[in-house]
Amino acid sequence: MGTFLFNVFALFTLLSAAGVVVNRNAVNAAMCLLLALVGVASLFVALNAYLLAFLLLLVYAGAVAALFLFIVMLLDVKGEQRPGLKHLPLLARLGALALVAAGVASFLARGRLVAPPAPAGAALGAQLKLYAYQLFTTYLLPVQIVGFLLLAAMLGVVVLSKKFEDPEDAK
Repeated sequence: MGTFLFNVFALFTLLSAAGVVVNRNAVNAAMCLLLALVGVASLFVALNAYLLAFLLLLVYAGAVAALFLFIVMLLDVKGEQRPGLKHLPLLARLGALALVAAGVASFLARGRLVAPPAPAGAALGAQLKLYAYQLFTTYLLPVQIVGFLLLAAMLGVVVLSKKFEDPEDAK
């Protein structure tokens, strides 16, 4: 049952990620991104990594995807026709194709991944209390700086997307 659920969640995540890439409407692409993040969180739950699943949902799905969705809606972006692949140079297309082929060949050559043996004792920092202690002592300044930068970026997008009227037109 566990492998079946893992495969279902993996397929759901892949389809949602493909929806992000192929959608022309930015709002629909953002919603597919949100679904892909939920799919990755469900994969973490299937792997018994509950803390990572919770943090992914809280930070990425809850904050970043919602912020992206609000900014896209604020900018009122219309789905426009994308340029085709004919404008992409031949060398870039061949390089991308070679990387995909190398990845598929590597996956087929190695087969299933073997899980490493479990350590005898609990890993250092495996408890939530130690994560919280390090977050609020050692990494407090970087977290605050990233939060401030995200706030500045959001305010910048709001200012740039605001449509100002010309004073000459108002007369």
